[in-house]
Amino acid sequence: MRKKILIVGGGTAGTMTANNLAKKLMPEIDKDEVEITLISNSKNHYYRPGAMYVAFGKSEGYEFVREQRSLLMSEIKFEVEEAVEIDTKNNFIKVKSGKKFDYDFLVLATGCEAAPERIPGLAEGGDIFYTYEGAMKLAKKFHKLEKGRVLVTVNFPKTPNIPHQCGIAPVETTIMLHDFLVERGIRDNVEIIYTYPTEAQAVTNGLFLQEPTSKVLPSIFDGAGIKHKTGFTLNKVDAENKVAYSQEGEKIEFDILMSTPPFVAVEFIRNSGLSKALDNEGWLPTDKKTLKVIGQNNIYTLGDTVDLPVSKAGGTIHNQTDVVADNIASELRHGYPTESYDGLVIAIAQMGLSCGMPLWYDYNEDVKPTPCSKLGSFVRKGFNKGIYWAAARGMI
Repeated sequence: MRKKILIVGGGTAGTMTANNLAKKLMPEIDKDEVEITLISNSKNHYYRPGAMYVAFGKSEGYEFVREQRSLLMSEIKFEVEEAVEIDTKNNFIKVKSGKKFDYDFLVLATGCEAAPERIPGLAEGGDIFYTYEGAMKLAKKFHKLEKGRVLVTVNFPKTPNIPHQCGIAPVETTIMLHDFLVERGIRDNVEIIYTYPTEAQAVTNGLFLQEPTSKVLPSIFDGAGIKHKTGFTLNKVDAENKVAYSQEGEKIEFDILMSTPPFVAVEFIRNSGLSKALDNEGWLPTDKKTLKVIGQNNIYTLGDTVDLPVSKAGGTIHNQTDVVADNIASELRHGYPTESYDGLVIAIAQMGLSCGMPLWYDYNEDVKPTPCSKLGSFVRKGFNKGIYWAAARGMI
């Protein structure tokens, strides 16, 4: 009897995993023993990290969009459907149109979404660069800006030891903003204040979620004339008067508020009954080694949906997808998973408009800051514009 593998989510995690599974299980697919289906709520695939380049006028955004079908191997079935319900006892997913998709193995790769409405006034008074719509709004404001103050704020999930999406992004965009204002010749007229919450995953009163980088950042910011402040946990925004208030009792006026907002799992996951995360954030309880959803024998997850203490970013997914694909293939062939995820994250941070910093870490070792270079930036931009699409297809 043919085994059905269902993948929910057409982002980086779902696309890479579908293609990797198709490659690994090609013998079984050819013999009609395995069927792979991916469902997504969009016919398009968006490369999310590209949004921050849009915010500074370095991209229009269209080059970071492809049709989802074009990124999938022909052996993979693809349907545009929005998942609304999961039945783990009877092994099916129900979608908005009313259809049901049965599965023998399920991969939940639904990502996470920005939830600025969780902080009063943030949706009205703040701007975010994590979406293309938000980045385009920021771009217009930055190009009109002549003087004033840009305030940077960062929010973490309420669930302990879980990062926000792309942990290094607030640092990247703060330094990119500095370079952008220098380019425009108005840097001396604009004050940049980078703030960080009191509790940031494993770090208290720091500037980053890992200690080694947190200790290095003050000198980097000082060198660029960027003011920085710890212990500012945003909890309210007065959009009309442009004032940000902290949980610690402080307030800072701003002309532009560039914020990393709260993030939550998508509604389908939050309503699934699978999560034990605080404040209905929806993070899936994930076995840190196998990447199975804890308590579910035939459900895997990866990427931004997990409750693991690793970056919610493509540099993480690239190292998780082979583990998920290998384990499902091994379970089908041998009855047990064989691979173990070590928490590895590899990426190049865009530390300014023309400087890239390689970084990597895992469960046991924090990220070590490395020299930033033009070559690093060239590689990062090359990945954005071309290499990513090969990676999404499972070719790298």
